[in-house]
Amino acid sequence: MWSTIIITLIILSLVLWIWALVDILKTRFSSPILQVLLILMIFLFPVIGSLVYFQFKHRFTESERSFEPAFKPRN
Repeated sequence: MWSTIIITLIILSLVLWIWALVDILKTRFSSPILQVLLILMIFLFPVIGSLVYFQFKHRFTESERSFEPAFKPRN
């Protein structure tokens, strides 16, 4: 019983850790140094670092680029 719960928690923490690392590598940050610091934080404190990253992600990232063409459609 307890071993199943512990294995489930370990798997969930690994998924959270990998998800955070992939998200950090795909996200545009305001500074490359910030990206390196976040990766270090995730490696040093996997579960807590991942939770902190997802909680404060919007403060670290730039806004996404949007495509808004300035041309008029043909008639």
